[in-house]
Order: sequence, then structure tokens, then C-alpha cells
Amino acid sequence: METTRERSLPEEIGAEGKTQEEALARFSRILTALRRDCPWDRAQTHESLRICMLEEAYEVCEAIDRQDESNLREELGDVLLQVLFHSQLAMEKGLFDLREVINGACEKLIRRHPHVFSKESAESVDKALERWENVKRAENGERSYADRLRSVPSALPSLMRSYKIQAKAAEVGFDWDDVSGPFRKMEEEMAELLDAFRKNDEEGIEAEIGDLLFSVVNAARFLRVNPEQALNATSDRFVKRFALMEEEASAQGQTLKEMTLCEMDALWEEAKRRMKTRESDIK
Repeated sequence: METTRERSLPEEIGAEGKTQEEALARFSRILTALRRDCPWDRAQTHESLRICMLEEAYEVCEAIDRQDESNLREELGDVLLQVLFHSQLAMEKGLFDLREVINGACEKLIRRHPHVFSKESAESVDKALERWENVKRAENGERSYADRLRSVPSALPSLMRSYKIQAKAAEVGFDWDDVSGPFRKMEEEMAELLDAFRKNDEEGIEAEIGDLLFSVVNAARFLRVNPEQALNATSDRFVKRFALMEEEASAQGQTLKEMTLCEMDALWEEAKRRMKTRESDIK
């Protein structure tokens, strides 16, 4: 069976790039060939590729979390493919091309770093971020504090978006004095959720769950905890404990499906104990 290396590639594709410029040009030529000759690639649009961009970005983050540098290189290539693909689609419509995308990014970096590329100064990380935000607000035409909140992308994960919205509201002083405020709010929202549940108010239940989650994010912000990371860590622990439960059930000659909830709860507590023991042994 032929491999990709054994096949005679079209001359337009060329050999592996020796420089960054040659590699990027080759990547672009390959994508052009795919848009011309592959039915799937020809059928793609900005809208159909939207989820791909999100998934590839998350896979980059996962490679970073795992400290898997080999996989990180691969996943960054997948993100770059999405950038090139969207640029190619726009070029075909006569809107813009990759050169304009890159030049636009360069100009933005220069504008938003006046402390590097002009006479302004920034003696700390906070000052550098302040300069960035000031230029960004001017570019986006933000004329009010509400505009700042609207500028947070709605496509962000909901926990991350709510965290950013709260932080921007806090910049103008619309915030609790201390973490006791969010804690009280969580209790209040929990009571309202229970009330909506008892009344079988479906719309109210959804609204109150949203309010409760928003108040939890507020507490996380005060405690300097990233809620997105915290929930992901909890999900990871759940998966590990569940796997230990299943292993123990199998060792007992059973499947989880065959067990009662009480029996599974006992396995769950044992899985928690085993995980804590492992963690203390590592420390």
C-alpha cells in the first residue's frame, strides 16, 4: 500500500519548507489544492468550520495542561490550519487574505503596546495590561461601561464569560465589599431555586439555576479561583473515581448496572479514600 511519502505529490505542493516563510507558503498551497480537488474541503464555510476552531483551541489547551509538548506542536498546527482555512474562504469571496490577517495582527500588537513601540512606559505587568485595555476600548468604540460588558464574546464558555463580565463591572466599583456578599447571594439564590422547583415553575427553575451559577462564579472570583479550571478539575476527579468504582465492581464479579445505588455509593466512598491515599503518598 502506498504511503503519502511514496506517492508522487503534485509539483505545486513542493518539498518541506526550510524556513518559516517556505513552510507557511507550502501550507497555503496545500489548502488551495484541497479547496480545488477535495469535495469535503470545497463544501466548507465559515459557519461549518466554527466548531472545528473551538475544538482545536481546546485541544491545544489540553496539550498544555498535560505538558505534552509533542502533541502541543500537532495541535498548534491544527489551529493554524483553521486560520488558513478561514483566510482562504475570505480570499475566495474577495474580502481579505492571509497577508491582511497577519499584517492586521502586527498592527494591533504595535498599537496595543505603546510602552514598547512608542515613548510611553509601563513599569509593571498591571501597567502593561492597562495600556492594552485602554487602546482596545478606543479601538472598539466603547463609550460606556455597559459597552465594556457587551464586548465580552458570547461564544466564550459560560463560566469564563460570566467571570469576565463580573470583573469588568467591578472595575467601576459595582461589586461586593468582600466574599461574604457572594456567599449570602449563593444562599439566597439556592432558596429561590428550591421555591421555583416546589412551584414546578420550569422557566423560573432555569433562571434561578443561572442566577445560582452566576453567584458561585462571583464567589470564585473573590477567592481568586478560576471557575472554569475548578469545574474541569472536579470533572476529572469524578471520572477517575468512577473508573475506580467500575474496577472494584468488576473485581467483585459485578457490573455497575447490576448494583444498587447504595452499593455504588459504598464503592464511591472507597474510591475517594483510595484517591486521597494516593495523593498523600505522592506528597
